Amino acid sequence: MQPQSTKSSIDRASHEPLHRQLKQILQNQIDSGAIPVNTKLPSERALVAEYGVSRITVRQALHAIVQEGQVQSQPGKGFYVTEQKPGPEFHLLKSFTTSAMERGRVPGSRLILGTIAPTDPKIAKSLQLPADAPVLYLQRIRTLDGDPVVVQEDWLAPALAPGLLDLDWSEENKSLYHELRTRYGVYPQHGSTTLGARLATDAECALLHLEDPAAVLTLSQIAYDADDRPVNVSKIIQDSVRHPTILYQGNGAK
Repeated sequence: MQPQSTKSSIDRASHEPLHRQLKQILQNQIDSGAIPVNTKLPSERALVAEYGVSRITVRQALHAIVQEGQVQSQPGKGFYVTEQKPGPEFHLLKSFTTSAMERGRVPGSRLILGTIAPTDPKIAKSLQLPADAPVLYLQRIRTLDGDPVVVQEDWLAPALAPGLLDLDWSEENKSLYHELRTRYGVYPQHGSTTLGARLATDAECALLHLEDPAAVLTLSQIAYDADDRPVNVSKIIQDSVRHPTILYQGNGAK
């Protein structure tokens, strides 16, 4: 089999960010066998010197490949190519609707707020937007058998899904990712997820019908498409009293 052709240099005239270009270069070298399985990648210093980029750019590129499971970081040793397993190494969460139905429950959804406005600069940065850029925002209550159990927030770049707020979000099981795929041709492929727990705010207690003080489970996720472009940022606040385990599992759409 002939090895795949690989891009081997950074194109500074391209609009593609440097870290994505470097990630693709390294990924091409891995896919083509130029860097075999169990082989160490060049050091950060070597990559900086070879491609004329900053160490931050190199680290961003390496982090992206690590997230996809193609490379493993070995502290004190460097980055090594790992043997690929079937399927993605890091999954998006399965939809609330699917998870609920698998448990024999009746899922539902209610829109609290839909708007386009500036948001937290950290969220804008995660979406690769300027800090003061308007962001599309959805806040929904997710229910099981009619009881509110989750407050879900989603942020997206408005240009990604024009007219999204014009859709009827009062439909019980409206799926954001289904709309992105079928209406806009946007396909979330992988993501970065963080779980946690804390006390609920007064507003969250009111939305979830909890007695203050109450503990909630938290989940934050950034979803990316196949080209590592951010699709959306999600935050989920879940009632941990009546539902002590996270309701979102596995891989799927929201």
